[in-house]
Amino acid sequence: MLELQDVCFTIQKDGEASNLVDKVNLKIPRGHFMAIVGPSGCGKTTLLKTIAGLNPESAGALFWEGRNLSEEGDLDPSEIGYVPQFSIAYDPLTVDESVEASTRLRVKVRDLEELDQRIDRVLEETGLAAIADRQVKVLSGGQKRRLGLAMELVSDPKLLLCDEVTSGLDPRSEREIVRLLHDLSRREGRIVLSVTHSLAHLELYDSILVLHEGRVAYHGPPEQMTHYFSVHDTEEVYPKLATQTSERWQSSWMKHRDSYYTKLERNRTKLIESGSLHLPPAPELLDPEEALPELAKIRTPGFFTQFTTLLSRRWRIFFRDRGQVFLQLAILLCFPVLVTLFSENANGQIANLSDTRQGGLEEYKEVERVKLGQVRVGSAISGIIMFQVILLSLMASNNSSREIAGERPIFEKEKFGGLRPTAYLASKVTFLACLVLAQSLWMAVFVNLFAPFRGGTGGFESHILFLLLVNGAMTAICLGISALMRTAEQASLLSIYLVGFQLPLSGAVLALPESVEAVTRYFISAYWAWSGSVSALEPKVLYAVKEVIDTELSGREACIYVLVAHIAAGLVAAWVGARRHQWD
Repeated sequence: MLELQDVCFTIQKDGEASNLVDKVNLKIPRGHFMAIVGPSGCGKTTLLKTIAGLNPESAGALFWEGRNLSEEGDLDPSEIGYVPQFSIAYDPLTVDESVEASTRLRVKVRDLEELDQRIDRVLEETGLAAIADRQVKVLSGGQKRRLGLAMELVSDPKLLLCDEVTSGLDPRSEREIVRLLHDLSRREGRIVLSVTHSLAHLELYDSILVLHEGRVAYHGPPEQMTHYFSVHDTEEVYPKLATQTSERWQSSWMKHRDSYYTKLERNRTKLIESGSLHLPPAPELLDPEEALPELAKIRTPGFFTQFTTLLSRRWRIFFRDRGQVFLQLAILLCFPVLVTLFSENANGQIANLSDTRQGGLEEYKEVERVKLGQVRVGSAISGIIMFQVILLSLMASNNSSREIAGERPIFEKEKFGGLRPTAYLASKVTFLACLVLAQSLWMAVFVNLFAPFRGGTGGFESHILFLLLVNGAMTAICLGISALMRTAEQASLLSIYLVGFQLPLSGAVLALPESVEAVTRYFISAYWAWSGSVSALEPKVLYAVKEVIDTELSGREACIYVLVAHIAAGLVAAWVGARRHQWD
């Protein structure tokens, strides 16, 4: 049984406390199908989220099968299913792949046979078996709602919460979904609560909860609702609510609820006696030794299983998104080519002054010629190194700026279902590390074919290291931004600004004032990668570069330490954002 006792959810509005859910009292037995209805803004979804534990109750208590959730913690992920209004599946995946991934993330199975049996059973229950090989992007609205249900049913939840799952559907699809929810409530004592705007098909529900401004105006049998509100049709209920304050409706309901609850109990008894409702023994009535296997039936998979499932799914989505694959290939091929367009001057030889002193005008001309050659070569080499650094920073922004923010609703839903943030973040870091490795190595090797890196022993290897570090640093920082922002648009915009400031604040083009440089330098990844690579040049080339720059160079070790710190800071930000609750 699910019981709510004087449950409130309060927010601060204009400096004053406002109850979005106000002293809700309910008793919902096992095997019950209840609709939550009411005008827009009456608190339907807020109440559902409070029951789910997404909104912590401000007052009152919730009880589940005799357990005080307010004191003993939220429901276990396997006990509850939450089906939001938005789609919780990836468009490139098929129905079968979506359900399989959900199962692997939420249920610890003994072997592949058990996994297949669970998937097949859920597909049959929701009527999706015939379209299991279709991609999510081609499904109709009703089919997507069934898929959302299927992805929740993989863990056999005893409490299923549905938020507007029938909105936007045609009448036939709406009735099919309501009928499916009705059937699901008749299995294994499952409670199904459905928030809906629609007042159609109410006869399929066991009870109707009517909310008005966060308060209970009615909770009873659907056939008694018109009588209670003194209207001829259910469509007249909402206008009727507006004729009185929510306080008066709540007071009226408290006076009459016992008689309506008696009718609900009679209806329930008839269902049990007719065999329409089959209830397994209540867990609290079972012997502890008998209840233990039942309680241990569904367990959340471990870190490694969730990690490999997420990583495999990410690569599958990547390769099926032709636009993203084409963009990555285009960037990977075109950016290094852009760098090589400026390689001619970088390949020039740096002339030395002759040993024979000519004196006069001829010696002056020779000095000017040598300096001009040094400036040309030094400027080209410095520019090519910085160009590589900036282009890799752009690649990094494209890699990760939308990686978490772009799938935030799905991630939050899966986290609610038992997904470990550590497994999720580890899968993202592994996927992005592969992109960073491919992009940085290809950039370094391709450019080196046309403009060989003019370093001493180990100079080219040092240059590769710094390209890897700057790409990794910017990828990690943009991943952190993606995790902290609420929308993909915000994350992308902030990441673009971050990359845009890398060149002017690096000091590679124009030296910054010392007062500004002292503040900004430690936050500019491009400077440390450029400085580290330039410091690895052979002495004569390094001297030529120093002739054309006014910015002080930092040592190789310092550059490595700072870039590693940038990577660590980005990962910490991503960890904080991944753990933070951002359910919309």
